[in-house]
Amino acid sequence: MKSLLASLMLVFSITVAATEKPLPAVLVHKVVTTDLTPTFKLVGRIEATERVNLLARVSGFLEERLFTEGRDIEAGQILFRIEKANYEIALKQAKADLASAKAALKNAQATLNRNSQLRQRKAISQAQLDQSVADRDQAKAQVLKAEAGLSKAALDLSYTEVRSPFSGRIGKAQFSVGDLVNTSSGPLATVVKIDHVYVEMSVSEKLMLDARRKGIDLDNPPVAPRLMLSDGSIYEQPGSFNFISPEVDRNTDTITLRAAFPNPKYLLLPGEFVHVEIKRKQAESGIQIPQSAVQRDREGYFVLRVDAEKRVSMQRVEMGPQAGGQWQVLSGLNVGDLIITEGLQKVKSGIQVNAVEE
Repeated sequence: MKSLLASLMLVFSITVAATEKPLPAVLVHKVVTTDLTPTFKLVGRIEATERVNLLARVSGFLEERLFTEGRDIEAGQILFRIEKANYEIALKQAKADLASAKAALKNAQATLNRNSQLRQRKAISQAQLDQSVADRDQAKAQVLKAEAGLSKAALDLSYTEVRSPFSGRIGKAQFSVGDLVNTSSGPLATVVKIDHVYVEMSVSEKLMLDARRKGIDLDNPPVAPRLMLSDGSIYEQPGSFNFISPEVDRNTDTITLRAAFPNPKYLLLPGEFVHVEIKRKQAESGIQIPQSAVQRDREGYFVLRVDAEKRVSMQRVEMGPQAGGQWQVLSGLNVGDLIITEGLQKVKSGIQVNAVEE
């Protein structure tokens, strides 16, 4: 009798086991704190902090080129020499004109002194004395004119030496020794200063609206730019913003920003494009979850959370901005919570699940 009862119990237990359904399998995401610092990526173009075209300011044949193209040069360094013989002659002539004018002034002054004494003795008329004064004043004017001519001649002679206005790097020479150059010849060469460079970028006016509302302080901006080079690497030197256009470009509806970057190794060259990453200096952290975990009903957003006993429950959440397939959670979840991201259609609140963590 006992053996029969045991057999019946065994058959019943096997039948029950065979009819039990396995727990539904779901994929869950563990909530963690992530970096939520706002980041913007723009395209910018590198510009030299200083750039000057070297122009001939006098006419003449090029006698010397005193630099190596593409090399560094110093401020005040002589780069070109223009023939100076004509200007040296003009300078000597100006000196002679000045000497002649001074001699004439000396003679006019002496005549005026004599005529002043004669007028006191009434030996000459007042008209003759007045003419002596006029002659003296005209001689003074001639001296001033001669001095101006001398200065002009000296200046023209100095222009026969074309010097660099600042230290930097010089480009290709556009004229060769023996070429005739003048003030309308165009640039002899170009000098750029690139130990520091500018990166100019255009930003949507709408993107700048919030920044303007909060107030933009260029002396201590809240954001800092970094550069991504053409090979995908990050430029090691951080930059700083130093200019924001006061006007919106009417053609593109954008605002021009400019950032300065140190360039001690001359790695950055004017004219090239770079990607600019703009990020807040002060990091912000929070919770982001995959968008696939978020559902919505009439009451708002919610997720399905799995507890320690692998039981599913609904959790209301307040959502923030979305970016890159992730959704920021403003409230409703804590670090360490498990939420379902896949298999949502197979479960509901109150049931147990076979949770597999991502």
